[in-house]
Amino acid sequence: MRHSRPVRFRRSLTLAAAAAATALALAACAAPAAEEPAAGEEETLQVAFISFAVANTYDEPMLAEVQRVAAENNIEITVFDGNLDPNLQVTLIQDVIASGQYDGMITQPIFGPALVDVVRQAIEAGITVVNVDQILGDDFTTGATQLDGLAANVVFVPSDLGTKLGEQVVDACASQNLDPCNVAFLHDVKASAIGVALYDAFNAVIEGTPVTIVAEGETFYNPAAAQTAVADILTANPDIDLIATSDQGLQGAVAAIEAAGGSLSDYLMVGYGGSVWSQQKVSEGVVYANVLQVPATEGRLAMEAMVDALRNGVNQGDVDPFAGLPGGGVITIENASEFTGEWAG
Repeated sequence: MRHSRPVRFRRSLTLAAAAAATALALAACAAPAAEEPAAGEEETLQVAFISFAVANTYDEPMLAEVQRVAAENNIEITVFDGNLDPNLQVTLIQDVIASGQYDGMITQPIFGPALVDVVRQAIEAGITVVNVDQILGDDFTTGATQLDGLAANVVFVPSDLGTKLGEQVVDACASQNLDPCNVAFLHDVKASAIGVALYDAFNAVIEGTPVTIVAEGETFYNPAAAQTAVADILTANPDIDLIATSDQGLQGAVAAIEAAGGSLSDYLMVGYGGSVWSQQKVSEGVVYANVLQVPATEGRLAMEAMVDALRNGVNQGDVDPFAGLPGGGVITIENASEFTGEWAG
């Protein structure tokens, strides 16, 4: 796995390539001398964004909204790419603390438990911290803040995602009177804490129903990897009725079925992500249902909370990015037109 590099976004949103530790030093050397703000002008503030993975279609709209809100409030964003490596995220946060350059920091954890201590250190060092998207802590069944001192916490709850996914799988099987209903379940990263919490909640819902998991695979959030996994599963298990996975997994499943000359109508599909792709496939009847995720909304709310904390001294605490969504955040063929996907898929 390559080591990720922090990238500096100024108001032009230009990406500067540099290694994480080196970028901090260079930024300090290259930055223009600080000028006193003119009368009535707000001081330019510095905020670090500790990304889950920059090269990810789910993260792109989140970061774009963070940048947009920051630019509107005279705040400069420096992005540090965790690149799906929790140990790297710890190092990046340590670098942010050591630099002394940042007024605020937004964390998007890869593995929440690993970041608790170092984020606590950041708070103790006087950095304003907002957590976004992933749980910062070790309880993946709640969206409540698990670390004292956060200015805001804007997350989805993995167990809620698994529960809704399970409910839609049960409904899909019932819609075809399938008993048993043979399911292929594709994890994204099976051993991750998020994946375990989602899968445990999913299994709790399907227990005692006709739904039976007969095959499993992994997508690694990659449609190509999912295509290979689904092709292998369908070859070994020709009696699969339903495929359950993330949007990236469903894209791979569709590609695998079509490459084998099969018909999409022969399989039920249920997913999560709520991307533009999945919304379209639900409206077409290709995908039975999809559980929404809202990365752009999360990015906007997180940065708005950061602005409020830095400019006004107001902490917003727990912020629910799913409040008021139609259908409880589940996209079906009946309500697909009421949703707007926030990421490509």
